[in-house]
Amino acid sequence: MRPGNVALVGAGPGDPDLVTVRALARLRSAEVVVYDRLVDRRLLDEAPPQALRIFAGKARGAHALPQEEINAILIAHAAEGRRVVRLKGGDPFVFGRGSEEAEALAHAGIPYEVVPGVSSAVAVPAAAGIPVTHRGIASSFAVVTGHDCEDGAGSVDWPRLATSVDTLVVLMGLANLPRIARTLVAHGRAPATPVAVISAGTTDAQRTITGTLDDIAARVEAADLAPPAVIVIGEVVALGRTRSHRESGTEAEQACALAALVHPQS
Repeated sequence: MRPGNVALVGAGPGDPDLVTVRALARLRSAEVVVYDRLVDRRLLDEAPPQALRIFAGKARGAHALPQEEINAILIAHAAEGRRVVRLKGGDPFVFGRGSEEAEALAHAGIPYEVVPGVSSAVAVPAAAGIPVTHRGIASSFAVVTGHDCEDGAGSVDWPRLATSVDTLVVLMGLANLPRIARTLVAHGRAPATPVAVISAGTTDAQRTITGTLDDIAARVEAADLAPPAVIVIGEVVALGRTRSHRESGTEAEQACALAALVHPQS
């Protein structure tokens, strides 16, 4: 049988309404959907009822399938002539191991395409009213994984990042937040630098906790915030005066209070 194909599809940051038109088209013609943990289950309903759905979710310390097995599943189904959708949270090439899957497919001679998705790195801060850049305040931003802040391990150059970019967006960093904050302060970032931690961004469960590098870890612990979460570090956090309609109450008021403290009205 002529080999099928694989679409590496970005499902967006959480809200299924933020998926792209092309992503929906690929889902609606899929024969196999291999999906991640953070994919909204309503997107799976877009695939034909007879399509095979395979869960390949990963959480910290708990992987439903090892990456090598995921690669093998994609290759095996496509080699049997099926249209396969690899549905990944956010964008498949932003800390999603999509490039590793693309390499495996190319090595096996399987046709594939990449369908970009809306990355949580920019969409989640925006949904919380926080721009990652702002004229006169932040002209640069970096996106890093928070997994690489354990006992000096990993490839992220935290000492350099501490003062080299205006806005730092950390994905998958909630568990290491205390260490991240301490490391940045130790290498020159001001302890009073505003920080926002946004849990379940763009969804109805979205929550935002704000503070500074000096106290954000304690605030997040007290709020019992759960992953997935995006951490935003920099002066732009104080611009988040308008909270998403998804959030209300003390957390939204806290964010506005921080903005007023850092940029008081004249």
